[in-house]
Amino acid sequence: MLDKPASQAAIRASGPLAGFRIVEFAGIGPGPFACMLLADMGAEVITLDRVGAGKNLKAVAVRGRKVIELDLKSKAAIAEVLDLLDHADALIEGFRPGVMERLGLGPDVVLARNPKLVFGRMTGWGQEGPLAHAAGHDINYISITGALAAIGPRDKPVPPLNLVGDFGGGALYLVVGVLAALLEARKSGKGQVVDTAMCDGAASLMSMFFDMSAMGRWTEGRDQNFLDGGAHFYGVYECSCGNFISIGSIEPQFYALLRQHAGLTDADFDAQMDRKAWPALKEKLTKVFKSKTREDWCNIMEGTDICFAPILTMAEAPKHPHMVARNVFVERHGVTQPAPAPRFSRTPSAIREPEVAKLSDVTAAWKK
Repeated sequence: MLDKPASQAAIRASGPLAGFRIVEFAGIGPGPFACMLLADMGAEVITLDRVGAGKNLKAVAVRGRKVIELDLKSKAAIAEVLDLLDHADALIEGFRPGVMERLGLGPDVVLARNPKLVFGRMTGWGQEGPLAHAAGHDINYISITGALAAIGPRDKPVPPLNLVGDFGGGALYLVVGVLAALLEARKSGKGQVVDTAMCDGAASLMSMFFDMSAMGRWTEGRDQNFLDGGAHFYGVYECSCGNFISIGSIEPQFYALLRQHAGLTDADFDAQMDRKAWPALKEKLTKVFKSKTREDWCNIMEGTDICFAPILTMAEAPKHPHMVARNVFVERHGVTQPAPAPRFSRTPSAIREPEVAKLSDVTAAWKK
């Protein structure tokens, strides 16, 4: 677990984004996660939320923020928000297209007042297109990109949690886009709109698979390719205890180690890349792994170049020796949660305590 910081003042000054000011319009999913990453990296993130939102400050998604409660239907509140945005480096919002414009906070209005502002927009379908104004969730956004169709067993696709759309294709692309625009603004003195759509990001994440498909190395069917569970040397296997392990022995030298440690002397295993042989080899390997417990296989394979790991639950993961040694998880307010990532050698990220603040106080501080 991470040690508690020496002081809040020291934490506030840490991180590679220290000194950047970001205004977040509270939402759900990718927007808050993106702002959590920015706050962990030192940015001062001010979250504008509905009245009563301060009750949820212990949630992981709001860590590191100053939360300001206000009613955006109030003209007086909008005027105060515009005053705050005059001194911000970036804005992040996740409303449907047109909502910010109807509030009087659209890019035309805000950028006219603060030309250097980066206006980050997070949606599922994007700011334009036939589906732009339709409701949706992660599972829908990854459905039209080819991603969901490629994940799962042969009989049907399986939702990969909401990691591919919300967080991979959404939050991470939003962070990359905002940071790139901030860098450019430092040179040009001009801000811009960053239109981040989860369907765009999820499609971008599929780049390698479209490439392999074009080269004839990837088929449309699920559970038939070397990275989707079709190959016997890359997949998930159940152990005698009912727990599971994963192997990813793609390269020949790693595959040789798998055969050595698992006792795969059967000559049939020589045909590693013969797709027609995969189903039979997978069945044989299933029986091999089912002969021992997960702990047994960890003792045999973990730490080797087999490309092996036990499949751990969220309760088990923080206790794994590697996770403990790297302080990957930390406990705050009784909640176990991932520590900031990535890691910086000179300007380390840190978890900052959230707090309720007054809009007038923050604006006054930013004007100085």
